[in-house]
Amino acid sequence: MNEAQGIVRPPIDELLSKVDSKYELVMFASKRARQISEYYSALHEGSLFNYVGPLIDSAVDDKPLSISLQEIHQDKLQRISLED
Repeated sequence: MNEAQGIVRPPIDELLSKVDSKYELVMFASKRARQISEYYSALHEGSLFNYVGPLIDSAVDDKPLSISLQEIHQDKLQRISLED
C-alpha cells in the first residue's frame, strides 16, 4: 500500500540544510512548483517543449509542491544566489 507521505518525506530539517533560511526554501520550492504546474498545463495544450517537467519519478496524484520539495532534497535543482 502506498501511504501518503506529506511533509515528513523529505524531512524538513534536511530540506533546510540545503538553503540559508525557511523563507528561501519557500521561495525556491514555490517557484519550481509553479514551473511544474505550467508544464502540466502546457502538456494538455500541446506546447510541451517550452517547459521543464518533473526531474524525478512522480505519480499522477503528486502535487507540484511535493515534487519540487523532492527535487530539492535529491539535489536535482541548483539554486543561484543573486547577491553581489
